[in-house]
Amino acid sequence: MKVLGIGNAIVDVICKVNDNFIDKNNLTKGTMKLIFDEKEFKNLLSSLQIEKTISGGSVANSIVGLSQLGNNVGFIGKISDDDLGQKYEDGLKKENVNYLYSKKKENLPTGTCLILITPDSERTMCTFLGTAGKINESDININTIKESEIIFLEGYLWDDGEPKKAFEKAINNSNKIAMSLSDQFCVDRHKDNFLDLVKNKLDIIFANESEIMALINAKNFTEVISFGKEIKKNLIITRGEKGAISIDNDDIIEVGSKKNLKISDLTGAGDLFASGYLHGYINNFSQKECLNNGTEMSAKIIQQIGARF
Repeated sequence: MKVLGIGNAIVDVICKVNDNFIDKNNLTKGTMKLIFDEKEFKNLLSSLQIEKTISGGSVANSIVGLSQLGNNVGFIGKISDDDLGQKYEDGLKKENVNYLYSKKKENLPTGTCLILITPDSERTMCTFLGTAGKINESDININTIKESEIIFLEGYLWDDGEPKKAFEKAINNSNKIAMSLSDQFCVDRHKDNFLDLVKNKLDIIFANESEIMALINAKNFTEVISFGKEIKKNLIITRGEKGAISIDNDDIIEVGSKKNLKISDLTGAGDLFASGYLHGYINNFSQKECLNNGTEMSAKIIQQIGARF
């Protein structure tokens, strides 16, 4: 298998809201908030008008994108044997993704993420992890890990206890590890752990500009460049309208962003960028071609609602 993704198996519930809704519910626009109480989550959901419901999750979105580009890929993520779990599994199989988890009835329901889209097309997420947050070592098959060229992990998955042990089992048995920092919320919450992963465990790191600057407490982007050279890893940074950059040892490659786009929803921009980049990487494209691939996929997805084509 070319790429095996391991991440939170989350059903995305997409809703359009105004800025007042974000403020009234004490949310920070453009970030993800974890909701631990199922009742609180259901109350929030009941006040919304649903636009679309699709199987999602950050790395799962990337894996689907890779499959659509013709690559042999798989995904591990924990769901419950309920209606949303079945919808999630069907969504992956329809996209020819090898879904490598056998669902069973769990104490918690399948995870759900409310994606709240404001008029400026920014997305704010409220996530009830449900059983997705209970992934553990026994869910990770070592042989599957070893038979995969690249393991792709998401920062959203990292949490103390069982998820962290599952994460570490995947890292310790992999041939090559890629990871997305996922969200500044994740970076702030796990800064020391993420910094250790970036410096010592990962081969390919995906981040946006705010995430990487938060991780290293950078005052400017020049400090990010210096850090990228020091760690001697493949650091891929998306910079919005400024395009994207890869820092691989002393090799620095930049590409511009796509212009004149009719942006509908920024959900999945980073996920599909990773799809395009990794497609190039596993097919021996140049760094510039990989970045251009990522930029192309990202530009396409943000012109529609949702993170799947």
